[in-house]
Amino acid sequence: MPQKLNIKWERIKMKWITREKVKVDRVACPWLIKKFIDPEAEFLFVPEEKVLDVASRVGAMPFDFPGVELGHHGGKCSFEAIVKKYNINDPAINLLAQIVHGADVTKDLYGRTEAPGLKAVAEGFRRLGLKDDHEILEKEFILYDALYAYCQQKIKEGER
Repeated sequence: MPQKLNIKWERIKMKWITREKVKVDRVACPWLIKKFIDPEAEFLFVPEEKVLDVASRVGAMPFDFPGVELGHHGGKCSFEAIVKKYNINDPAINLLAQIVHGADVTKDLYGRTEAPGLKAVAEGFRRLGLKDDHEILEKEFILYDALYAYCQQKIKEGER
């Protein structure tokens, strides 16, 4: 009879990496990842020139960085790339993606009136003197929770 092993399984926390000094897309993406993909995700923020080296060394998934799968492609932002890759089929997330896009990308594809406000708030968070990008995420995630609730209501009202 085989010996029974007493193994305690733990979920491996995925690491994600991007450039430091977060703003719109680099806050929206971690919020999306935590809410819809991996609630235990760990985020690393490093100087731009170190992103790919550190990603390779520690096995982290790069996002919102030139040339990576989860970056800007075809005029769309990284948030949109993550929604597509992970098949997040939620009309409120699609609406939120349009707002994030407008706040993050110079060529706004959707013309969402909320986008300039999100961009202004993101700039404001960068100027609060918070200690690092992790603290910005901690403080700003509530904003994305509220914006997602707003988008859910807009969808209920028939907006797309």
